[in-house]
Parts: sequence; C-alpha cells; structure tokens
Amino acid sequence: MAENLLTVKDMKVYYPVSGGLLHKPEYVKAVDGVSFEVRKGEVFGIVGESGCGKSTLGRGICKLEEPTSGEIILDGEDISKYNARQMRPVRKKVQMVFQDPYASLNPRMSVFDIIAEPLIIHGLTSSKEALEAKVLDLLRKVGLDDYHANRYPHEFSGGQRQRIGIARALAVQPKLIIADEPVSALDVSIQAQVLNLMNKLKKEFNLTYIFVAHDLSVVEHISDRVGVMYLGNFVEVGNKDSLYQNPLHPYTQALLSAVPVPDPTVKRERIILEGNIPSALNPPKGCKFHTRCPKCMDCCKETAPERYQVAEDHYVYCHLYDDKIKGKN
Repeated sequence: MAENLLTVKDMKVYYPVSGGLLHKPEYVKAVDGVSFEVRKGEVFGIVGESGCGKSTLGRGICKLEEPTSGEIILDGEDISKYNARQMRPVRKKVQMVFQDPYASLNPRMSVFDIIAEPLIIHGLTSSKEALEAKVLDLLRKVGLDDYHANRYPHEFSGGQRQRIGIARALAVQPKLIIADEPVSALDVSIQAQVLNLMNKLKKEFNLTYIFVAHDLSVVEHISDRVGVMYLGNFVEVGNKDSLYQNPLHPYTQALLSAVPVPDPTVKRERIILEGNIPSALNPPKGCKFHTRCPKCMDCCKETAPERYQVAEDHYVYCHLYDDKIKGKN
C-alpha cells in the first residue's frame, strides 16, 4: 500500500454567525470533524450534494479557508497552524484548480503572465528566456499552442480556460492538486477531454489528486478511492470498485440509485429520500443522516457512528455495521 501524502485528522471549518449582543455566537459547521488519508499517486474523489462541505474541505486543506481545528499533515509536515508566511513554501506542494475557469483567471493578465506569475513568485526560473520556455512548454502540455500565450482569458472557451488553470497549477511542480468541481461548468464533450488530460498529466508529472465533484459518474471515471460526504462529514470511504458495486451506507445507496444506467435492460430500484437536508447551523444530534434515513434506529438519534471497517479499504460510518448493535437486531 502506498505511503500517505496527506493525512487529515478531525478537521473542522466553522463560520461564525453573529448572535447579537445578548446571544451567544452560533456557527455554521461546514466541515465538522473530518478525518481521511490520501496516498501518493492516487486520485481521491470527494462526492456529495451541494452544500455538504466538500468544496470547503478542499479549500481548508490548502488553507484558502482557515480551519477552525484539526491537523493537516502534508508530506510529513503539519501545516494546520501555519500562517501566511509559513505557508508560502508549502504552496509549491499543493495547488488548486477551481470550478469557474473564468472567475479564477485575472482578466487583465495575458495567459503568459498568468502562468508565469507563480514561477516568478517562487523563483523557479533563472532568466527571462528560461521563463518563456517554461511557460510555452506548460501550454503545450495542456494542449494549447504558443500563440495563445499573448491572448487574454475572455478570448478562450470554457474548456480552454480550464486548461490554462491546470497549466498554472502545474507551474510550481506540485505534489498534490485539489480539483474543485473542475468540469462541472463545461459541456459534456469538453468534460471528457479535460478528464483525459488530467489523467495524462497525472502519469506524466507523478501527481496526486483530490477530485471534488457532485457527479458520481465523473468521480467513478477518474478516482481510485472515493469519500461520500453528507452535512460536513464522511459517511462512507472506500476504493472505487468496492464502493460503487457494493454501497453500504443508506445515503450512498440513495445517491447511486439516481445514476442513469446506459443499458436499458437493466432496472435499478430508485431510492427516494424523504425530507430536506438539515441546516449546517443546527445539525441533528447523533447521526446527521437519521432524519432522512429509511433504516434509522433509536441509537442513530442519540449517538454519532464511529468508523467501521467492513472490507479491505472500505469504511462506513453507520450503526448498522456496529457488531454490538447487529447482535441486537
């Protein structure tokens, strides 16, 4: 089993909501005690509904959002308490590719300047000629031509802009790239091109990805392991084949039942979840999913489930898999 590049322990990201002068402050618990590992050279997919905290988790790992508590150990280095100055050399190890390829690119900078900026900031080129050669090489790596370097972001399509964002992320030779919904804003045909490009670059640059998405089909295509999030916590984590072929948590089962099957002869039972997602400002006690779970038990309403290993490299956070409770039911 590969060595861990990233280990996250009990990470929380809370946003304060003003309670006024006479009231205690309240917090939106966007990420509420998440722990997981990412191994070197793998693609770890994070999937869940909108608002479940998956993008906040990705931004918290690279400290674009300041974690409230927890540990973030990147390449053997605990960066959780680092300030902006201490984080500067760490930025070379971890980079982000953002969801909106237009909003993440400075419209007043040419493509050359956008890709050159991280190289200049981190002092990774020795001369103007070396800088130009590196930028043009990165453009070619992501499938663009040399003449694109003098153009501006508004002159490109969405897929081309995302390629520019990927080239910028690659400039500092990172070990980990966090891709936050990198293809959700693109047409389906362009999505496939960008995913194939990311797979190709992963092998060429020996990269590790955290791939955040709400589309389970996309996550299945690119990921080695997958974590399913609900209301700020993981409910199931496992290798892709095990999780997709044998989903164990009732929430994972409901999500996968909604994925279209290309074979018209295959009938899949649709699992409809009742109720709405609770507020992250006041999440339910016990298991956060119990208000919508068709298999809810009394213990689910009082006690949050621990992580139970059900197979090799397959974990679920559900009381149904607690040996003590299984013996009573």
